[in-house]
Amino acid sequence: MKNLKIFVVSDSVGETGEQVVKAAATQFRPNFDGVIIRRFPHISSDDHIRNIVEIAVMQDAIIAFTLVEKRKRQLMKDLCQQLNIDCIDLLGPVIELFSRKLDEQPLEEPGLVHKLDEDYFKKVEAIEFAVKYDDGRDPRGILLSDVVLIGVSRTSKTPLSQYLAHKRYKVANVPIVPEVEPPEELFQVDPRKCFGLVISPEKLHAIRKERLIALGLSDDAIYAKKDRIEKEIAYFYKVVEKLGCEVIDVTNKAVEETANDIIERLERLKNMS
Repeated sequence: MKNLKIFVVSDSVGETGEQVVKAAATQFRPNFDGVIIRRFPHISSDDHIRNIVEIAVMQDAIIAFTLVEKRKRQLMKDLCQQLNIDCIDLLGPVIELFSRKLDEQPLEEPGLVHKLDEDYFKKVEAIEFAVKYDDGRDPRGILLSDVVLIGVSRTSKTPLSQYLAHKRYKVANVPIVPEVEPPEELFQVDPRKCFGLVISPEKLHAIRKERLIALGLSDDAIYAKKDRIEKEIAYFYKVVEKLGCEVIDVTNKAVEETANDIIERLERLKNMS
């Protein structure tokens, strides 16, 4: 039984090339008997390409490559032809076809697919985080978060958490209620990543009344009474003072506007450190 050795050469991680090679190899050796696949990732220089081709000559290997830069693809082809090495360009023909169809030049930037994948999974992770640590349901998330939001009920903590999560920030939010002591974890985080959300008593009164009506309840419940709201806001400011965090008035702000405000503050903080 003949052996088959394939070098997978890439200017990125080489996953794409390896999957194509494996898919083809299984048509001959479903169990990969006698098939050796060696990956050469992050190839960035002409010398790397020359060295790989020389090794392929010594080991009688086939070279399958995914190189986004046209000049490097051509160098690989030329060297393999000179040294009588079988090679296959897995990516070049597709790039060239797309270039002709779009009448555009490719970026020739390695690893873009993986950057997109990484960005997507970070977003999903942040969204799942926001759901898991919403409304103070698990205070352990406070210490793991990028942003902590605190505020009395109906100050847009949850929608703001979700909006920031779509921007890849891990957010935990904690309701502030006079009868409930804030979790200890809240006083252990950097106050600069903690933001208190406040709203005018009049606006909050109207929002809470609408909420009660939507739930089919009486709008004169304690939850919506003005003296109760003023008590909650007064307690909120006591907690904020103890924490030393910034306060954002969300009375007349859309969620997007508040989120952008927070992101700008975080970016300034990052640039200062």
